[in-house]
Amino acid sequence: MSGEGAVGDASLLDFKTYEDFLDSQVSALDLYYLEDEELARQLVELGVRGTGEVIKREEFEARKAAAEQARTAQRAKDDVVLVSEDYMDLSPFLQALAEREEPNRIGKMMTIVFIRDKNSKGQEVSGYIDLAERFENDDFHLYFSGRKRFMPRPSDLSYYNWVTQTAHSTQSSNYTVLSNEYQGLLFKNTKDRKVVNVDPQLESPGDNSTRTVLRTDEYLQVVFYDHVTRLTA
Repeated sequence: MSGEGAVGDASLLDFKTYEDFLDSQVSALDLYYLEDEELARQLVELGVRGTGEVIKREEFEARKAAAEQARTAQRAKDDVVLVSEDYMDLSPFLQALAEREEPNRIGKMMTIVFIRDKNSKGQEVSGYIDLAERFENDDFHLYFSGRKRFMPRPSDLSYYNWVTQTAHSTQSSNYTVLSNEYQGLLFKNTKDRKVVNVDPQLESPGDNSTRTVLRTDEYLQVVFYDHVTRLTA
């Protein structure tokens, strides 16, 4: 709602309760004539009296909750340190990581990266990597500077060595690994309980998730599964 007397959503955070919001629109003259605080509040809620925007209780609570979520997200964004900002002229793969750094660090997105390539021994390996967890635990200066390659590890969500035929699967702080006889490998997000299905034959990997295949000479195969955990209006 807009116009004269309209209340900005951020300003609703100034009021602890809906009653406090109503009281802010009750004038001293209203109380003098009505001699009833509760009646004054009801008249404000009905739009009969008051000095500002008419907002029902349900709308007040919804808008206040949204404002609180936005403020929390902004604080997280302000506090986050983006390693990628220190580096220019990144390769296509590293640029893709850089684009996902902020949303993964603040918890708005939890990306799963599939990588297939050869390790230092020349063995072909592949794995599904919890990117948000890697951002939290790894030194990304090593990756963005090119001093270290971003590769799957046995401690990642899923890891397979095609030469030794050894396989590992490990739950992360953000995903539980599920194995389904018919659907194959699934990853259940621990925050919103949504399932990411990495079957490339499917049109979509799941609710609030997208699959992006990266064409690059840096690896044999790279696929990003971006799962959005906090939707914004």
